[in-house]
Amino acid sequence: MSRKRFIRSPFICRFFNREHLICSVPSAEKEIFLTFDDGPIPEITPAILDILNERSIQATFFCVGANVTANPDIFERLTLEGHAIGNHTYHHLHGWKTPPAAYVEDVTRCESLFQTTLFRPPYGKFTPSQYFLLRNKYLFILWSVLSHDYSVRVKPDECLDIVLRFTQSGSIVLFHDSLKAADKVLYALPRFLDHFLEKGYRFRVLQGYEECINAGM
Repeated sequence: MSRKRFIRSPFICRFFNREHLICSVPSAEKEIFLTFDDGPIPEITPAILDILNERSIQATFFCVGANVTANPDIFERLTLEGHAIGNHTYHHLHGWKTPPAAYVEDVTRCESLFQTTLFRPPYGKFTPSQYFLLRNKYLFILWSVLSHDYSVRVKPDECLDIVLRFTQSGSIVLFHDSLKAADKVLYALPRFLDHFLEKGYRFRVLQGYEECINAGM
């Protein structure tokens, strides 16, 4: 697959301390860590929650602070239904284009809405300065399988093929609850979940796994 090198986390992440930056969870169990970025928004997040609720599955949602402010009822549903929450900055900032102080300020503004030890930089892009300023407060969560649901060049069946082919035990799988991802997510997500449920996998949230991750399980 021509996109294979873009499925996993950026290569540069290998140079950061694994104690603070995670791309997968070492596990001998048949478990997958499902994550969503960019919501909550009314156009897609509730539909995703319905799909998860039908299967009694919890996921980790990396929320944009501005969307939490605009949609408090959907955010409340996220928490009431047992999903874990991560910080995705307040304004979905591109780390390479934002000075470190402004970046940290935006992360802190998001933190004022909810508390979490989980952080995912938007686009997976951050600078060493941003990392060192935030690493003692947050566990940076990247991914091991990127669904490409946000890409206009990826069709729904291709999105499904990506997550089916590359997901394995311990994978952190990334979908988006965003408008540009909606058609791919609504097609791929239920089929992806049912495929791995039938194979005996469990879907777990990342919150509470910090000690296990840091210890290398």
